[in-house]
Amino acid sequence: MARPVLGGRSSRKPIVILLATLAALPVSPGRAVAEAPAIIDGPGKSQALVAALRARILAADSATLALEGWCAEHRLAADPHLVAERLPGPDKPLTPAQRARLAIGSEEPVRYRRVRLVCGDHVMSEADNWYVPARLTPEMNAALDGTRTPFGRVVRPLAPVRRTVEVRAGTSGAAPADRLFEVDAVLWTGAGQPFCEVVETYLGTALPPARR
Repeated sequence: MARPVLGGRSSRKPIVILLATLAALPVSPGRAVAEAPAIIDGPGKSQALVAALRARILAADSATLALEGWCAEHRLAADPHLVAERLPGPDKPLTPAQRARLAIGSEEPVRYRRVRLVCGDHVMSEADNWYVPARLTPEMNAALDGTRTPFGRVVRPLAPVRRTVEVRAGTSGAAPADRLFEVDAVLWTGAGQPFCEVVETYLGTALPPARR
């Protein structure tokens, strides 16, 4: 039996042919798009962090839980639980489009809260929140009126489902004062009833500080 030849031109032809065949294989466009990272203006690591935060928020049914997981993962505070700090200012009325998304008439009472969500010393986001008090329990309404508990934690017994209405890009970069991106979303109960609309602005202070 003849021994195979090691080295030489004849031993390289199968490898060359195989590489050429692989290079010619078509790439599925759908898979390439699905795996492509989100692109947001900003340099290097900050850009990747903003994209990761945005993806986490858009995939979650609770922005509160998503942010608390982010805080814990990046060690932004010894206690990663969020606190909702009320921001002063006049109420903002719902637009007709918002009332339509909440499936309520023009006379249905709606409560408004503007808050910032804080993890330790990090302001994660600021949010406008309109909710239908008749679709919450009395205990939930009391907690929202009298405590600093985030909305997402208060309404957790409703098994909320979050549906994104719109996502908007923020300012360029990821400095602490920058607005990274904005999200409009409607929250539905697990039983299929809308009860809240939020407009959230995520801030540069939600990102972990650069290591030196």
